[in-house]
Amino acid sequence: MSKSIGILGCGWLGTPLAKSLIAKGNSIKGTTTSEHKLEFLKMKGIVPYQITLTQKKVEGDIQNFLMDLEVLIINIPPGLRKTTTGSFVKRMEKLLDCLNKSKVKHLLFVSSTSVYGNVEGEITEETIPEPITESGKQLLMVEQKLKSNQTFSTTIIRFGGLIGPNRHPINYLKGKTGLKNGEELINLIHLNDCILMIETILQHNYWGLVFNGVYPYHPTKKNYYTEEAIKRQLTPPQFLNSKEKIVKKAIECQTFYVKSHQLLTSIVS
Repeated sequence: MSKSIGILGCGWLGTPLAKSLIAKGNSIKGTTTSEHKLEFLKMKGIVPYQITLTQKKVEGDIQNFLMDLEVLIINIPPGLRKTTTGSFVKRMEKLLDCLNKSKVKHLLFVSSTSVYGNVEGEITEETIPEPITESGKQLLMVEQKLKSNQTFSTTIIRFGGLIGPNRHPINYLKGKTGLKNGEELINLIHLNDCILMIETILQHNYWGLVFNGVYPYHPTKKNYYTEEAIKRQLTPPQFLNSKEKIVKKAIECQTFYVKSHQLLTSIVS
């Protein structure tokens, strides 16, 4: 059954997600902050809107964007490194004011495993988040505000490190030396898996839930990035030797496995 879906943030994940949803017969509205990208989104079959969230207001035709939507997918990063964006929480509060006046009944918020901070051991959706970065703290605050809202039901996906076409940490780590934490375990997820998780939530109406999205493959950073560098014929990064005790820190989609029967299928590449 087709749905009318809005994607707030048509970037690296949002645009291919929209393309996949359209191919399955859904009607998609999408936003960008850049005027020059409107035609690009239109060519992809997306009904484009130029929307920008600020601490004072939501700029753009947010009313028409939200009109007649069954589902809204919020896929915008906190962007706290940019001095012009300001508080992510305050920007989302302005969006909430608009949402409370709309007829949107279901919301999917793309969050991050950074909300768990330095929690050690195996992490599941039942693990209490303990964010240590400002980005993680504000993401958790936004999660809480969305989940407590009574005008719509919210599902949270906490993705690990995103990898896929033209996006992989080894491109930034290649050739670097003196890197720490080489014995830590990686927690990554491929773009294809992100899309599959979101589509499964929409298909089966998994609302009011929290899901971790991380591929169940957790080698050490040292081993993984060395192998990835060699595979791409790049200079491997050099990690400092560590005598620290290795603690398993695997964040996996345990709840999602139960609900979706081995949802994650693509190979991390």
